[in-house]
Amino acid sequence: MRFDRIRLRNFKPYADTDLRLSDGVTVIHGLNGSGKSSLLEACFFALYGSKGLDGTLEDVVTNGAEEAEVELSFSHKGDAYHIRRDLKRYGDQIQTTACTLEAEDGDLARDGATEVRAFVTDLLRMDAEAFVNCAYVRQGEVNKLINATPTGRQDMIDDLLQLGRLEEYRERAADARLGVEDVLGEKRGALSSVAEQLDEKEEKDLHERLNGLQSELRELDEKVENYEEQRAKAESTRDDAREILEEFEERRDELESIEADIDELESDVREAESEREEFGTQVAETRDELSNLRERLDERLAEMELDGASADEIEARRCALDDREGELREERDEVRSETTAFENQSENLESSADEYAERAETNRKTAADLEVEIESARETLADREDSLTELEAERAEREAEFEDAPVSVGEAAAHRDDLRERLEALRDEKTELTAELSTVRASVEEAEALLDEGKCPECGQPVEDSPHVDTLAADRERVAELEDELAELREREDEREDDLDRAEALLTAQNRLDELESTRSLVEDGIDEKRSEIEAKEGRIESLREEAEELEQEAAEKREIAERKAEQAGEARERAEEIESGLAELDEARDRIDAVESTAEAIEDAETRIERLEERRSDLAERNDERREFLSEKRDRRDELRDAFDEEQVETARQRHSNAEEYVEQVSETLASLAEERDELTSAIGATERELEELEELRDRHEHLSARVEALESVHEESEELETMYGDLRAELRRRNVESLERMLNETFELIYANDAYSHIELDGEYALTVYQKDGEPLDPEQLSGGERALFNLSLRCAIYRLLAEGIEGAAPTPPLILDEPTVFLDSGHVSRLVDLVGEMRGFGVRQILIVSHDDELVGAADDLVRVEKNPTTNRSSVERTDAASLADLDAFADD
Repeated sequence: MRFDRIRLRNFKPYADTDLRLSDGVTVIHGLNGSGKSSLLEACFFALYGSKGLDGTLEDVVTNGAEEAEVELSFSHKGDAYHIRRDLKRYGDQIQTTACTLEAEDGDLARDGATEVRAFVTDLLRMDAEAFVNCAYVRQGEVNKLINATPTGRQDMIDDLLQLGRLEEYRERAADARLGVEDVLGEKRGALSSVAEQLDEKEEKDLHERLNGLQSELRELDEKVENYEEQRAKAESTRDDAREILEEFEERRDELESIEADIDELESDVREAESEREEFGTQVAETRDELSNLRERLDERLAEMELDGASADEIEARRCALDDREGELREERDEVRSETTAFENQSENLESSADEYAERAETNRKTAADLEVEIESARETLADREDSLTELEAERAEREAEFEDAPVSVGEAAAHRDDLRERLEALRDEKTELTAELSTVRASVEEAEALLDEGKCPECGQPVEDSPHVDTLAADRERVAELEDELAELREREDEREDDLDRAEALLTAQNRLDELESTRSLVEDGIDEKRSEIEAKEGRIESLREEAEELEQEAAEKREIAERKAEQAGEARERAEEIESGLAELDEARDRIDAVESTAEAIEDAETRIERLEERRSDLAERNDERREFLSEKRDRRDELRDAFDEEQVETARQRHSNAEEYVEQVSETLASLAEERDELTSAIGATERELEELEELRDRHEHLSARVEALESVHEESEELETMYGDLRAELRRRNVESLERMLNETFELIYANDAYSHIELDGEYALTVYQKDGEPLDPEQLSGGERALFNLSLRCAIYRLLAEGIEGAAPTPPLILDEPTVFLDSGHVSRLVDLVGEMRGFGVRQILIVSHDDELVGAADDLVRVEKNPTTNRSSVERTDAASLADLDAFADD
């Protein structure tokens, strides 16, 4: 596997960074706190999300930013992949808004943080923890493996080498064996129970019992058949007698119905005659009412001076009244319109007069207000003229500050920025000198300690001719030189800081001059504005007062005209009242016409009612004649039915029906008893047949359970063998891994460790480590010195990395080897051995090695160099990559 490209936006100190990575050794260097480790952490976060962070998502997004984005392109087993993770701030929380993984050939796509992390874990055959234990040596965790307990170290390495899967398989086989044991015990119990039931059923001799019950059922069926034949004959006799009785009942019902019909017809005839007489009375009364109406009509016609009450005559009189009414209403509407017009004109003129008066008063009041405003404006004008004088005086004072300054007005900002850059350069140079002085002092102190001891406290060898002692004098001279240079730099830094303070003061003065110029311009504009305002308001006062006098004169004229219009409206209102009286007289005449019309209609209604009553009397007479004919027919049928009754035949039919009904009842009781007996026999036969079926089912179940128990016994034996096999295989593979890891660890440690004090390293089956001295004395790795312990741990990490790569025979290429600040616990001599270790890993075929360090020796061993810098103003980091060719050119330039 290889990282190809990492792109960041608002990730920790990186605002917008795009870095391409290649094969070989890449060293990422820069000052402490510049963000070197954040680059590696971004790669790890892209692969595993929040599982790859020491902190939380809140620590990832750059301070002040609302969104962040991380993209990683990597290659694995010849295929290229691209991961993208987007983050967004919601209040106090950071959430992942998008997470995708795609193959560049387009055949693969994953969406969602959980799905992407699962795919990466499956692809690399390691989760985030395994990745850290195998390939990613984080800053401060170089001693993680050696400080771990043997059990913890065992779990880490077993998990990397997939041995945990074998233990998982063994546990699954054990669980399967226990499950089979449970099922086998259950099936054996079921088989024993079925065998007992089968013996119990076979002792009952069910086939013989079934034959006896079936014989009893046949005899019973013959008895039932005989009784049913006798019952059928009795039922036939009963039905014949019932028909005779039913016919008698029908005739008697018909006779009763006919007699009822006769009574009803006789009653209807009597009621119709009574109603006919009543209609005759109503005809006489209506004729009297008609005579009175005709007399009243003659009186009303004479009153209206009409010759007749025909519809044409009434309509003609109404038309004449309507025409007169139309004329009066038209005249009334004209008078009313005239009245309204005069009233409206009077009101409008009064309103206009009031409005003119109000406007005149408003103008006079506005003029008074403007006089007050003019006085206030004159005071403001005086204040602004005083302010302008003060601004001019302060401007002269600020310009005087630049008379003996190294720059002119307008150049203060550039001068200040130049001094800042020069001061920052001095501080960087001081930081580098301080770091170098600290390193040289540490070397001097170490050499002086060796001289005081007389021999090396670590290996016990004499210190004569030791390289640490030989360079002591030169180192002491270098310390003195560096201290002098550092003191000189501090003096220059103080001078630069004083110059910068002076430049800041000049920039403040320049900014104040800009503010004064802007303020002076505003004040001058304000003075001109106030002067114009005063002139305009004075002219406005004179205009308002002239307009007020004109408005008052106009109001008086409009009130005179309004009084004349009100008098004209009163005259028109009197004419309208006269017209209303004429309209009321027309309404009375129309009421009299309506009375004539209603009387004529009442006469017509009375004549119609008389005619209708006569028709109804005639209809009743005809209907009574029909009823009398129908009554005669009913009486003849009644006499026929009375002659048709034979009482003796009816009595005989009743006796035969009673005897047959009694016999059928007795036979039915006997058949019911026999049916109960038959049901009992049928139930017994069914129960016996079911028991026979159960016997066959028990035999089948016994056979099935026997076969099942036999199969489960075979599976149980196989699961025991499988459980043992996985356990033995895990132990054997661990033994082989321990042997290989021990061999590789000794090869690596022997290659890079030049101290002859140690002979070899042993690793037991539980991954416990022991270091042996030349004299055979065993040591715990924690007894080594700090640098040796760190180097030992790196050797162990590299050996595990080699074992993982070789053990899976290239089936899953390992990720890049990542070392984050591996020199923290190493002195200069141990750093050289670390360089040898890196070269050794390259020799073993490690495709990509990424190292975070500011050590010059590691920088010199790099194929590619990535420099990380942080802008002190924006607090944002940036990267610059230099390839191997550029590094070679730099080395050549340094040699020249």
